[in-house]
Amino acid sequence: MKKRHLVLIALIALFLSTALFASGQTEAAETEGLDRSKYFITVATGPTSGLYYPIGGAFSSVFQNKLGYKSSAQATGASAENITLIRENRAEMAIAMSDAVAQAYQGFGAYEGKPAATELRALLGLYPNYVQLVTTDRTGITKFTDLKGKRVGVGAPNSGVELNARMMYEAHNMTYADSKVDYLNYGEAIGQLKNNLVDAVFVTSGIPNATIMELGTTAEIVLIPIEGEGLKNLKAKYPFFVEATIPADVYDTKSDVITATVRNIMIVNEDLPEEVAYDLTKGVFENIGDIQASHATAQKHITLANSHIGVDIPFHKGAERYYQEVGM
Repeated sequence: MKKRHLVLIALIALFLSTALFASGQTEAAETEGLDRSKYFITVATGPTSGLYYPIGGAFSSVFQNKLGYKSSAQATGASAENITLIRENRAEMAIAMSDAVAQAYQGFGAYEGKPAATELRALLGLYPNYVQLVTTDRTGITKFTDLKGKRVGVGAPNSGVELNARMMYEAHNMTYADSKVDYLNYGEAIGQLKNNLVDAVFVTSGIPNATIMELGTTAEIVLIPIEGEGLKNLKAKYPFFVEATIPADVYDTKSDVITATVRNIMIVNEDLPEEVAYDLTKGVFENIGDIQASHATAQKHITLANSHIGVDIPFHKGAERYYQEVGM
């Protein structure tokens, strides 16, 4: 009798463990039931001189080395080009500034008269880009209106940096006609600033920016503030801009500098399969340490808690599913 009792207990335990194992297998199948090796995830980033490239590379590395996707990070002209790549399904994922995305999604500003990019979707918010109007002590430029008559690097045509520069001029009741503008990406423009071929350069990126830091090895960096009436006008028309301060110790400037920031977000096309978008979003946050290790800015800002900041377009359904599961 005692043996039968023990056998019965063993059989019950076996049944329960088998049921739990099957349940776990089903849950795993729902989470990882896709063949990741069939998908190639191209992450569109930005110039190799900026933050998009190493941070985007960290995402690609997680997808390939931790999740098992085929993946690569692609150097690009950043926001505007990345939006086009996503719209044309020539990249699966891309980093872009939320102001450029908002303009494309709603068809205004630089995208006036073009079909609204309503197929754009967000996976997560990333980190703030600081509008950094850079010059040196040699130019004598100390305020925005000093750009009148000066040679100014405004960014590659229709890039996120250039869109920002255009809005900064507008907010200060100025236009490009007030300066001699060069459409150079900021890496090239900083090189021109070193050689006294331009007087000021727009750099919209996270801080510290390596290109600006390199400038500081040969010249005294001066950051021109975006403040006062200009900043007020900017925020009134474009509420996705947020006031922030660049501390003096970032570039060893003489004082803290007030400026405007705009959030970067990770975008995809709504056509990306829901299970893939879910899996990628989950994989990012389960390996967030790898992403954060790519740069001090990522360490500080790219977190689950910050994932919705600055996102003004709909999330992809797969990302929504993940956020709902974690209670967001």
